Amino acid sequence: MEDEELMEKKEGEILAASDKEESGKETRPSPNAELAELKDKYVRLYAEFENFKKRVQRDKEDLSKYSKEEVLYHLLPIIDNLEMALKHSGNGLSEGLVKGVEITLREFQRVTEKFGLTQISAVDKPFDPALHHAMTVVERPDLEDKTVVEEFRKGYMFGEKVLRPSLVAVSRKNTPETDREIEIETEIDKETKED
Repeated sequence: MEDEELMEKKEGEILAASDKEESGKETRPSPNAELAELKDKYVRLYAEFENFKKRVQRDKEDLSKYSKEEVLYHLLPIIDNLEMALKHSGNGLSEGLVKGVEITLREFQRVTEKFGLTQISAVDKPFDPALHHAMTVVERPDLEDKTVVEEFRKGYMFGEKVLRPSLVAVSRKNTPETDREIEIETEIDKETKED
């Protein structure tokens, strides 16, 4: 009797094991499905790699393009000083010295332009806050509002990027409306001081 019970127990284990194998075969995908899944993964991975290569190439080009930016920015005070020396050269300095500074400045500007540095034109142009930094407002009835009338320090572009904005004076028309606004503001200031 024990042998029969042992045999029945062994048969049950064998049947359970075969059921597990059959159920395992049902969840296991066919070789064609596995191949399709692996091919899909490969295509996605290849596309990601191609995008990565393009991004690295673009970053490399940007790095090469803008690597000179910091050096050019630190050279701007030299240009400013040479221009200032020329501006103040009318104080009886030798003509040879003035000519040498002019030549040095022109050569320096030529070299920096070769690397993509360009001056921002400002005087008599409409004020653009992306290119100009207003230092003062000047009443000029002969000009349109917000026109640059004076440049205190030149601005520069590096490629399409503003490296340093121009420091400028901006015009304001003195019209009866602005005079009235000033009068109102003055009256308000007087009233608040009296309170």
